Amino acid sequence: MDLIMIRHTSVGVPRGTCYGWTDVPVADTFLQEAAETLRNLHPFMPFDRVYSSPLTRARMLAEYCMEQLPPTNPPSRQPTEIILDPRLKEMNMGDWEMQLFDEIGDPHLQEWYDDFMHQPTTNGESFPQFYHRVASFLDDLRQQPCHRAAIFAHGGVLIAAAIYAGLFPADEHAFSHLVPYGGIQQFSI
Repeated sequence: MDLIMIRHTSVGVPRGTCYGWTDVPVADTFLQEAAETLRNLHPFMPFDRVYSSPLTRARMLAEYCMEQLPPTNPPSRQPTEIILDPRLKEMNMGDWEMQLFDEIGDPHLQEWYDDFMHQPTTNGESFPQFYHRVASFLDDLRQQPCHRAAIFAHGGVLIAAAIYAGLFPADEHAFSHLVPYGGIQQFSI
């Protein structure tokens, strides 16, 4: 099955803000960024199914792209709905949500910086917990009669899915593969 993973566009929060599960607004540049993402998405169409994180920043991009898609021939090849799945939400950053990283006073922050691939955020998720959630979605998706799925989600979700697909290992270098806002990653599972 081909997966077309699309990261949401820029967000309307100050740079350096920790905003995993928080439903933050999109940036004022949303329409320009969404149009660019849609142009880059055209070579991967059509999709059998379209999934999205329920968080606004991913869902808005999915809705924009689905509304702008040209009709397919036959029409049955174009999905008629966006399936929202909470397992596609970004990593839960717990008590650190909506704080600037530079201003987080939690003594556990340094432990997380030292081993972010294993240490949980305070009252949030660890990467293994987060990965398990995303892998559960992908395990279920593999059971569906689908050849190509579009998945609108978050940077961390794209990293976890790429690890699942074997593109790179789950180590401290995994986040060096982070796709930019509005970016697209394609692979098969």
